[in-house]
This record gives sequence, structure tokens and C-alpha cells, in this order.
Amino acid sequence: MTETETNLYDVVVLGAGPVGENVADRTRAAGLTTAVVESELVGGECSYWACMPSKALLRPVIARADARRLPGLRQAVQGPLDTAAVLARRNWYTGDWTDDGQVDWLKSIGADLYRGQGRLTGPRTVSVGDRVLTARHAVVVATGTRAALPALPGLAEVRPWTSREATSAQSAPGRLVVVGGGVVATEMATAWQALGSQVTLLVRGKGLLDRMEPFAGELVAEALTEAGADVRTGTSVASVTRTDGVVVVVTDSGERIEADEILFAVGRAPRTDDIGLETVGLEPGSWLAVDDSLRVDGTDWLYAVGDVNHRALLTHQGKYQARIAGAAIAARAAGTSLAQADPWSAHAATADHESVPQVVFTDPEAASVGLSLAEAEAAGHRVRAVDVDMSSVAGAGLYAEGYKGRARMVVDLEREILRGVTFVGPGVGELVHSATVAVVGQVPIARLWHAVPSYPTISEVWLRLLEAFRDS
Repeated sequence: MTETETNLYDVVVLGAGPVGENVADRTRAAGLTTAVVESELVGGECSYWACMPSKALLRPVIARADARRLPGLRQAVQGPLDTAAVLARRNWYTGDWTDDGQVDWLKSIGADLYRGQGRLTGPRTVSVGDRVLTARHAVVVATGTRAALPALPGLAEVRPWTSREATSAQSAPGRLVVVGGGVVATEMATAWQALGSQVTLLVRGKGLLDRMEPFAGELVAEALTEAGADVRTGTSVASVTRTDGVVVVVTDSGERIEADEILFAVGRAPRTDDIGLETVGLEPGSWLAVDDSLRVDGTDWLYAVGDVNHRALLTHQGKYQARIAGAAIAARAAGTSLAQADPWSAHAATADHESVPQVVFTDPEAASVGLSLAEAEAAGHRVRAVDVDMSSVAGAGLYAEGYKGRARMVVDLEREILRGVTFVGPGVGELVHSATVAVVGQVPIARLWHAVPSYPTISEVWLRLLEAFRDS
């Protein structure tokens, strides 16, 4: 077999994070030869610097918070967390930042791994160092995103934390300034405050988690403040310097804040600046617009899956898109009409539009799916929001003394289905899939009345919500 023949594949995937891995899994299952190109660690951002390490840091924090809400257990957990043990467990979940296990998995499905920076060199061709890979059917861009940093003079010299440093740090800084009010900012503020840092959270907007219902950010901010963090809204960073290891932040009001580290969690940028987009008529560094089969607009061979298409910057949505894209590539390679394909291998990522679920693993947790009230109204739906205090159900009181939380469902009054659901409170992350099924399935409100929640669980909040809608 010649070198050229060796480097000819049905599918070439750029990026070996969870999204790229799932594309490869689906294309290999369909019998397509597949190459995967990765410039860092196989397993990607989620495995080493995002989902897994951040949740490993947060789980002991949340478990202790829950324990402190229970008489009989409260006194046993009054001391500080064992920060070294928490970090060691986090290190285990990242494999100490080695990817041997992930590489073995790629081998087990029969995909070929190429280490290095992959760049498009034209239609269906990718270079990796001095090798050229050619794809018969598809090239898939699954390179994800990187943390975006603001254009502050001298910021590089400050050596700020991004999400990567925040999830991989080997000790707790004494004082940590967190800039941002979104998911990364609130989760890392929660984690490091509990692990021994004095956290100051600087939020440019009016509140936290501004893409969720307003009460979500309000309850999370209240809990962070009670935990000892200094939460300041309506505050921007005017300048930041580091001298003799001390970070000095000056806010837009002229206030000076000193810290040991500063984390910027102010957004993400696509990792498409150095993958050769210009060779196929696309703009380097841009988000890649796609159709519902994840094929890049204007092409019949290039796909963009996960964060790079900017549809839903969440690992689970990226993996969902990967399943869709893998099935679509396989169907097209076989010459099968997508409309006639196996319904279990759906080829349209419809869930990206109005039914995206998300959990923020703060204390309290915030979980939502679908549209917020403001989003539903902006989309032109005639809706009504129904709110319930989570403490109104027996399961909440049993879960934690003094349980504090809130639930909302956004009801489409014309179709009598749910457009969105939000829960905030301890342990609510496990409620969001029931809401996702209701929203994605467009289950009529009247039918939900017959989905009986088990007693005494927090899920009984569904009954309270339906009663509130009926009586409103």
C-alpha cells in the first residue's frame, strides 16, 4: 500500500475532544474509514480543562453544603475542606493530564490518530506536518473554542487565569478576582471560595447568569455572598497589572483591588484561526455557519460540529450534534436520502434551536431547558410564566432544612405546551431531563397532569407548577 493510499480516508476529523470522538465513533460504526487529528490531548477541553475537572472541584463543595443543611450531620462537616484531597481527586479525573486511555479508545473503534496541527489545504484535504490526508466524503471541524480575553493593555504580562488555569491549578490562591458573571465565573467562584480563596467577583452587567431567568442569578449571587465572596455587579475592569506577584485591578470607578490571581471568564472564541479556512474560501477565526445536518453553508463536504458553529456551546449539545453529523455523513456516503434514513439516526439537530438543556453546578444549582420568558416573548410566542417556590414540596424539606429555590415553566398559551423550564435550588440538576423530555416532546399541558411525580421527591414541584397554571 502506498503512502498516498495510506492517507486516503472516508472522513477526516479535526479535533479529538468529545465532539470529534463522537463523530469518529458514528462514522466508524457505519463502516467509514476515519482519521482524527489532534494538536493537544485526545479528550479535548472538556476532559482536561472544563467539564470533568470543574465538576470534580465542585462536587465536594456541593456535598458539604448539602450536609450542612441537615441536622445530625451539620456539626460533622463544619471544618474546612481538605483542599489537597479535592485537588488530588480532580487530578485523577483528568488522568493527570495524560490521554493514554482516550487514545486506546480511539484505537478500539478503528480510527487512526494523527498528532499535530491539522490545516485544510483545499477541498477535502488536510495537512498534518508533512502528511496530507484526503477525505472521500467529509472533513469535520470539531476544534472547539478557547477563552476570549479583553483588550486590556499589558494583560499578557499579568499572566491571567482563564478557565484552563482555574480548573487545573494545584493550590488555592489566597485572593482571587473573578471577572465575569456567566457559568465559568460563577462555578469557579463557588469552587475556589470553598477551597480557601477569598473571591471577589466583578460583573459588568446587572447580575449573574444573564442568559437564564433573572431569579437564577439572584439566588446564586445571594449564596455566593453568604459563603463569603464579594459580588460586585455593574463593575468593569479598567486596568490590571502584576508587580512582585501581586495583581492590582483598577475598576471603572477607580477602585483598587489586590489579589494573588485574576480569572477572566468573559466569553469564548472559536479555534478556527489556524486551520486553513482561507484555502476553502472561509474566514480564519470565524464561527462556522451550518445547516441542521451540521454541514457548513455553501459546501457539500465540510462539517462544523460543536462549539465552532456557535449554536450551543455545551459539551452535551456538541455530542448530540456529533451523532447527527455522523449519521448524516454516513447516509450521504451511502447515497441514502436523509428523509428515508433510519429514524433512530436522525439527521437534523433540531434541539439546538429552542430546547437546549443546561446545568450550572453552583450552590444552589441552576438548571434550565428551552426558552426563558424574555426569549419566548422576543420570539413572538404568546406565553405565560408560572412560578413556584421549590420549598413548597415535601421532598425539598427532606432534602435540606431551609431549602431555598424556585421553579418556573413558560407555557405557550396557543399550543398549551412548554417553551421552557427553569429550576434553581440544591440538587435540581437531576430535574432538568424530565423538563427536557416535556419541552422536546412538546407534551400537552393536559397530558403532563397524568405524569405522576413520586412522593416524597423534589420532582413533585411539577405538580405544584401544573396546579399553579390551572389556577391562574
